[in-house]
Amino acid sequence: MSTAATLTQLGALLRAEGGLLAAALYPSGPVVPADDQGLGVLAAAGPRSAGHAEPIALAVEAAREADLLHGGRSRIMDVSDRDLAILAGDRLYALGLARLAEIGAVAAVSELADVIALCARTRVDAAGPLAGSVWRAGAAAIGWGTSAAHGRAKNALIAGSVEAQRLLDDAAGAMAGAALLGA
Repeated sequence: MSTAATLTQLGALLRAEGGLLAAALYPSGPVVPADDQGLGVLAAAGPRSAGHAEPIALAVEAAREADLLHGGRSRIMDVSDRDLAILAGDRLYALGLARLAEIGAVAAVSELADVIALCARTRVDAAGPLAGSVWRAGAAAIGWGTSAAHGRAKNALIAGSVEAQRLLDDAAGAMAGAALLGA
């Protein structure tokens, strides 16, 4: 499943719910930038996602989209109304976490919650390089399982270490290896 297909599925879920969020969806479908990280695909490729690749990809992309909505850079909807963008982001965070809980992926819920909290706590730009490292490491941990190095990287970020981004990237590489090259 591709990022575009996952975002199309996410849009279909919002459209089915109706209301303000459905009305704000781009009529022509998602707009996936060329440099999109493919985080749902990455998380779904890991062995911990076996048998649940589609809901895991959807959960990760829903939460990523929430983060982007909070930063004003949606791939699926018009965010010219900032209040609506925040509301939509909150709804998508909840949707992502709920999807993981529905399939019993408790460790994945914890990892995704950590990603959300780290991005909020550090006030990183949703599209910036540090946020990208947080998201890649989180997606790798969801798909492959976390590691001590990943824990240290998260702690370094919380502590404000200048090494946090490198540590996150190293941890992601160690967890997901070659799968990161295709993301």
